[in-house]
Parts: sequence; structure tokens; C-alpha cells
Amino acid sequence: MSAFQKMTKVAARSGAALCCALAAVATVGCGSARHTHTVEARGSSRRLLQEERPAPVATAETAPAERARPVEKDFGARYATPAQCEVAARKRLLSSRDEGWAALKSCVEQMHFTLLDALLSDAWAEELRVRPDAAQVIAQVVAKRGGSVDGELKLLHERKVPIFGLSAAIAQPDIYKGRYLLLRAQVADVRSEGDRPTVWLVEQALGSVESDQPVGYSTRKDTASVHSGAVNGDAGLLGRANLGGQIGTSEREQSSLTVRRFDNVTDETGREALGRLPKADPFFAPGSDFVVLARFDGLRTTSGGDEEEDEAAPKLPVLTIVGYYAPHPLIVY
Repeated sequence: MSAFQKMTKVAARSGAALCCALAAVATVGCGSARHTHTVEARGSSRRLLQEERPAPVATAETAPAERARPVEKDFGARYATPAQCEVAARKRLLSSRDEGWAALKSCVEQMHFTLLDALLSDAWAEELRVRPDAAQVIAQVVAKRGGSVDGELKLLHERKVPIFGLSAAIAQPDIYKGRYLLLRAQVADVRSEGDRPTVWLVEQALGSVESDQPVGYSTRKDTASVHSGAVNGDAGLLGRANLGGQIGTSEREQSSLTVRRFDNVTDETGREALGRLPKADPFFAPGSDFVVLARFDGLRTTSGGDEEEDEAAPKLPVLTIVGYYAPHPLIVY
């Protein structure tokens, strides 16, 4: 090899070394723009090339957009009317039963929800049958409709909803033991027996009283008149005499514009019960009416008699109170 060829070969090697050095500074592999390694599949001579790249870092541009679901407890506040809220909850039910039921509960709790017919429709029939809190939702709606329990129980029984009245439980305690009862009652007394207070409930029936309420302007007119006079003349055997007197008349006229008004009144049915609370509740106070949802535990002989000695001893129904709700003053028919 000539001296010129040796110098050319050394220069080529020096240029290649310089190229690799510059590429290393630029973090680019010499002779290739990427690093690869081969993986040989078993039972096959096929070779796969996989590119070694670092795991991508999620950024605001690359991360998928996640839509935050609305909080279900605030679902009812998004709608103007209970009807709109119930329709929206029913749409949720089609995609998720749990979300639909949570949305309906939000409608009942946050709005003046009185749509008992919508609640008892076929759309919610399965949820009312299997949900453990379905009876409480129904009781809340009954209370917001005014607490006319007797009339509402008829609607529930038409749809085969297993919630019953206190009178039926007293008449047949073995059949209704363990079932839900719904009653309108006034708290008469609260006493503590250990950690669980006992409430004396007096059942109330709801009725109405009609009265006339004046509206607008009324007119009234009073008139009075007095007529007097005297008569002189011969009175026969008595001779001459003077006859005199006066007559007074009065007249009164009054007119007014009225409308008929019906006021809701409650009256005791004569049925009482003992209710057990899980803990003391200052809001469940004596003197107030409530729509009470409870489980029927049976009848208990009162202190006025002994069940073993006298079968006719007075008995009181015993209830486990599940929930109570203040009735609205206006009745929905």
C-alpha cells in the first residue's frame, strides 16, 4: 500500500470518529437515528422489531378530557319543576338504575315533589320493589302532598305497594307483623327506656271544615224612623180623652262578597301506638303531627291488664320507627 493510500484511510477513520463524537453530544446514535432490539418468537424464525421509547407523559393536550359527573344530591336543584326533574331522572334510569334512582331521590328531597302518580308508574315499579329505601321515598311524597294517609294508601294498594295502615295491623296482627305501616300521628309523650326512647303516638285523621271568607268590599245600610201622634175626642162613657203614642221602625241592609274556604283539621281516630326510636331526637317533639313510616312489631299488653289472666286486656301496637316527615299544610288531591 502506498503512503498516499495510508493517509487517506487514516483521514476516513478520523472523520468517522469525529462524526460519532458529535452525534453522542446530540444524543443521537452513531450510524442510526433510533435504538432497536430484536425479539425472536418461539417456534418461528420471524423477528419483531420494537422501538424503545420512554412512556408518554400525559399533558393538558394529550390527556383525554374527562367530564365530571354532577353530584347526584344536587340533581334536583337543576330543574324548575318536579315534572321536569322526574323526566330527567327517568332518562338516567335507562342508562344506569343506580344513577336514575339517586336522581329521583334528589328530586323528592330538594323540591316540593307531589307527583305520586309518576312515582307509582311502571317506569319506577321495579325500583320500588327492590330498593330498601323505596318506602321512605314514598312517605316523603305523601307528607309533601299534605299527609292525607287514608287516601294515599288507597293509591298505593291499587299499585300493589306493600305499605299498610294502623287499623289493618291492629285487626290482624299476625298477618302484618314485620310489614311497613304508614300513619299520620301526633306525638303525645316521649320516654326513655335505656338507650332507645319510646314515643307515644296518637293517630290522627285529616278532614276539612268549610267557611265563608269575605273578599273585596262590603256595603252596609242602617235606617231608623219614628212616627208619633195624638188623638182627642169623646171616649163614650169616659167622656172626653186624649189618645197619643209613637211607632218606631228600623231597617238594616248589608251586603258582602265572600268565597268558600276549606281548612284542614285533624281529629283523633281513637287508635294509639308505641313507637321505638333508635336514639333521642329533639325534632320529634310532642304536640306536632307527623307522617310516620314504621315497621309493625306486634301488640303489647298494657299495664291495665295481664295477657295470661285476661284475654280482653287492653293492648297497644308496637312500632319501630323508620322515618318521620312533617306534613305540608296544603293537601294535594
